[in-house]
Amino acid sequence: MPRKTRIKSVEPGSRRRITELLLAERVANLGEQGEIVRVRAGYARNYLIPHGYATIATEHNKRMVDLHRLRQVDAEKDKVKNLKSLADRISKYSVTIEANANSDGQLYGSILAADISKQLKAANFAVEPGHIKLDGPLKETGMFSVRIDLGFSVETEAKVWVVPKAADAK
Repeated sequence: MPRKTRIKSVEPGSRRRITELLLAERVANLGEQGEIVRVRAGYARNYLIPHGYATIATEHNKRMVDLHRLRQVDAEKDKVKNLKSLADRISKYSVTIEANANSDGQLYGSILAADISKQLKAANFAVEPGHIKLDGPLKETGMFSVRIDLGFSVETEAKVWVVPKAADAK
């Protein structure tokens, strides 16, 4: 049978037993993952620790969290660098989409973010429909400048050409 860890810490000048915990997961109304929080010993012993939401904040655990945060910051910097490179390449690329249109240039359907994303993916750009920010569907032929938000505050614009299908042009 595993030996239970005793939580011993008393706040000076108080009868309440308080302990410091390191949160393993986000806990509503308490804190985010990796934060050190001070809670009552009973709450820690009966809820947070048994459910795996927290662990006792030892010096070793604190160092491990700091190392993990440094690795996350480095990974985020690499991701931002890659996204900026992608944004630069997208800004130099123009998407051409053929659609059914009448002689006035009005489309019979409309062009949505999913259509633009599909064309960008075909050109080896990893852009999801959620990244494309349209004010509304494109309903006529012409050239449009479409904003693309790749996340991590990296944004760019792509040129989208909507042209009538070859059979419609005749």
